[in-house]
Amino acid sequence: IKAMGMKLRYFSHSSFLITLDNGIRLLIDPFLDGNPTSPVSAAEVEADYILITHGHGDHLGNCVSIAKRCDALCICENELATYLASKGVNAHNMHIGGAYSFDFGKIKLVQALHSSVTPDKECVGSATGILIFINDKVIYHMGDTGLFMDMKLIGELVPIDYLLVPIGDNFTMGIDDAVKACSFVKPKCAIPIHYNTFDIIRSDPEDFKHKVEEKGINCQILDFGQEINL
Repeated sequence: IKAMGMKLRYFSHSSFLITLDNGIRLLIDPFLDGNPTSPVSAAEVEADYILITHGHGDHLGNCVSIAKRCDALCICENELATYLASKGVNAHNMHIGGAYSFDFGKIKLVQALHSSVTPDKECVGSATGILIFINDKVIYHMGDTGLFMDMKLIGELVPIDYLLVPIGDNFTMGIDDAVKACSFVKPKCAIPIHYNTFDIIRSDPEDFKHKVEEKGINCQILDFGQEINL
């Protein structure tokens, strides 16, 4: 039996859309309106599920408006999910270390070294990374994070196909720390994210690609708006 295929589209910053062959759509960190590098507006995007790494405005983004319009289920850390439910959207509460199976596959939350506060100043628990299991593929969206040793443990426990890794520095890992993160996780392919949205996180993805490929790890740089088959 052939595993179900999927497409991955990068909207810039940390935002992605995963579209399965059966039509199910997973939207991640939908910072679209107000994002100077996004090729789409929030109104142009459809989603069945929305995955949120943490509550900062450049990740929570247009989650509420999209979730209400599409009747999407928001999947995220416990306090953030409770916050979203208070805004009138469907939410599934999870926490770090926990996994849950949905009709598209399985989600597991892992730690991220970062904070999580909403644009209206609500503290909403812990920032997270997200492991996405769909058939025979595993995508690890690291969210916003600094470097930590347990990335190595995550990579040992779960073979990662695609690592979505922040490289923009200042608020997250910069290039050198991101390269070390890749050497810990050992993904089949690293995809740089969270860079060049604003001047303060300006970073050269080609420099990252060169350094990570020197470590024997494949790297694919996605243009903003580009879609690839996984």
